[in-house]
Amino acid sequence: MDLKTVSFTASDRIEDAQRAETEMRERYGHVPPENADAIVALGGDGFMLQTLHRFMGLGKPIFGLNLGSVGFLMNDFRIEGLMERLQRAHPINLDLLQMTALDVAGAEHRALAINEVSLLRQTRLAAKIRVFVDDVVRMEQMICDGVLVSTPAGSTAYNNAVHGPILPLGCEVLALTPISSFRPRRWRGALLPQNARVTFENCSPAHRPVSAVADFTEVRDIVRVDVRREPGRGPSVLFDPENSLAERIIKEQFLP
Repeated sequence: MDLKTVSFTASDRIEDAQRAETEMRERYGHVPPENADAIVALGGDGFMLQTLHRFMGLGKPIFGLNLGSVGFLMNDFRIEGLMERLQRAHPINLDLLQMTALDVAGAEHRALAINEVSLLRQTRLAAKIRVFVDDVVRMEQMICDGVLVSTPAGSTAYNNAVHGPILPLGCEVLALTPISSFRPRRWRGALLPQNARVTFENCSPAHRPVSAVADFTEVRDIVRVDVRREPGRGPSVLFDPENSLAERIIKEQFLP
C-alpha cells in the first residue's frame, strides 16, 4: 500500500500510549485525520473500536498498535519501522450491523455496530424476548439475561464470552447467541445467513425493561429492535501480514 502521511491518535487512559504518540509524531510527522493516508491508533482494543467508529466516515485505513491488555484488533507495538510496516500491511474490511431500536416512548434510535448488537435486562428480573428472523417467529419467548447478534470479527469478543461460536472471517454468517438463557434451558443459539434480518421484541416492557447496545451506543427501555447487516460501509483495518486477523480468529478456536 502506498501510505505516506499518517495521523496519530492515542488513548487518554494509557500513559504509555500518550508518550508513544508524542515520540511517533516527532519521528514520523503528523497530519489531521482527513488529510492522512492512514490513521495509527495507540491503545487497547476498546480504544481501537472507538477509533474505528470515530473515523469510519473518512474511509481511511486504521493501523492499531497495542499498548493495552489483549490487543486482538491491534498489531504489536514498536516505534521503529512504522512506515515500512504500513507499506506491507494487509487491509481487512469489517462488516457492520445496523441497529434500529424503538423505545417505550415511541422514539426510534439508530446505531452501527462493528462487533455486536446486544439486548440486556435492566433490572433483577429476567428479560422475556420474542425472536424473529426475516419476519418469522423463531422463538415465541426466551427468558434470559439477554441475547446478541455478532459479526465474524466480533465473534471472539462478548459473543465468545457468553459461549457463542467463533466465526472465521468471510464465512458470510452471523451468530445469534443467548446470554444466560433460563428458558429454553439448553438453547445455545443459531447461525444465520449474513443478510438475515433479526428482530427482537420485549414481551414485557413495563415490568421487565431491556436495553439495546450497538458497540458503545446504548438505548434503554426498548420495545423492539431490528438488526441487519449494513454492507459496504465498514472500516478498513490494517494488519501486519505475519499476524493477520483471519489467523488470529482461527487461533482463538484452539486456545485452552
